[in-house]
Amino acid sequence: MAGWSAQDIPDLSGRVAVVTGANSGLGHVTARELARKGARVVLACRSEARGTAARDRLVREVPGARAELKLLDLGDLGSVREFSATFPYDRLDLLVNNAGVMALPYGTTADGFETQFGVNHLGHFALTGLLLPALLGTPGARVVTVSSPLHALSNVDLTDLNSEHRYRRWLAYARSKTANLLFTHELARRLAVRGADVIAAAAHPGYADTNLQTAGPRMRGRRGSERLVLLGNRLFAQSADAGALPTLYAATAPAVRPDSFTGPSFAMWRGTPAPSWRAPWTLNDTMSDLLWGASERLTGVAYDALKV
Repeated sequence: MAGWSAQDIPDLSGRVAVVTGANSGLGHVTARELARKGARVVLACRSEARGTAARDRLVREVPGARAELKLLDLGDLGSVREFSATFPYDRLDLLVNNAGVMALPYGTTADGFETQFGVNHLGHFALTGLLLPALLGTPGARVVTVSSPLHALSNVDLTDLNSEHRYRRWLAYARSKTANLLFTHELARRLAVRGADVIAAAAHPGYADTNLQTAGPRMRGRRGSERLVLLGNRLFAQSADAGALPTLYAATAPAVRPDSFTGPSFAMWRGTPAPSWRAPWTLNDTMSDLLWGASERLTGVAYDALKV
């Protein structure tokens, strides 16, 4: 793993990949590098205009790339179902659950879920479940879910998953990122019980310079905070290209193991991909099973093939 770079990605010719949030930042870099190695990449984006621009940019960056746009709003389960029902391929080698929101003012999704929990966790939980037949039918498939070191701020609260009793934007973000890791843990466990040839793993970018950090201040009208975030990104963050490396490693490296968590090598902040620390509660079988059950009930998406 030492010194691993995008050049180490193996040939992906004939593979099909879906990357959520591929219109910018880490998602765009991930989609671009997968396409560079020959994968057919589906850019799953909420905005048609931004998604089209991202696809066109990717094709300019990687001439001959096989990249296509498919609309997906993770904050709307109807959109998730439409995406899955019209997915045009029988196989799916790689699903990268990358899209996310961070520290937004309180809001709800189209289905009434708190936005960060609804988009970051429930949307991806539903998407993965609906695409599960294609994943199970593809030998060596992988599901990579992008979490954050900030998951360490809080475990999920199963009595208040939608932050209805009390909302703190950073706490809600942390809980959604813990949910990502609990989902990966439980998915890996259930796949192993079934004996499925599918790897579920997680990754995080450390501190990477993307537009994720500025969305919250912008929505709150805090121009000063937005400028401070932009300054911090310029001074301390690594590039989106570097931040995407842990995701690319988890998605393609032969040595990746189920339920692994990959991040930057230096203090979970920056550097080449390396095994990353995770909070003990993200490895709790009881908690992951309870969250799984709650997620099935909330989304209406049942993983029948992985019943235990």
